[in-house]
Amino acid sequence: MRIIFIYNAKSGKVNSLLDMAHKLISPKTYQCKLCAITHDAFAENKLWRQFRETTKLPLEFLHNDEFEKKYKNIDTKYPVIFLEEHQKLKEWIPKSEIENVENSEALIHLIETKAKTMNFSNLD
Repeated sequence: MRIIFIYNAKSGKVNSLLDMAHKLISPKTYQCKLCAITHDAFAENKLWRQFRETTKLPLEFLHNDEFEKKYKNIDTKYPVIFLEEHQKLKEWIPKSEIENVENSEALIHLIETKAKTMNFSNLD
């Protein structure tokens, strides 16, 4: 079982630079709330990075183009967080819920709260 984060952004250096510019010039119109929560304009924010590096939860991060290449024919709205269990994906935190998260602290709390109700192995 693992948690898969799908950003509403394309992979690659050019796309990263365009995203960075968009965040700086017009942050309110930036299309990926998950990116805005987990990253500042230039890098991953400190609290999120610390969570990602220390959690025992199995996490995977993909851009939307990487996700579409890896998982064909999955119709979803980005950003989204899936739970993969027994090689099947289930929308775990949908776009509508992500859009209501204010910051990385709130996202971490949401993930940890939801994870407590799941049967994640090897977390001790």
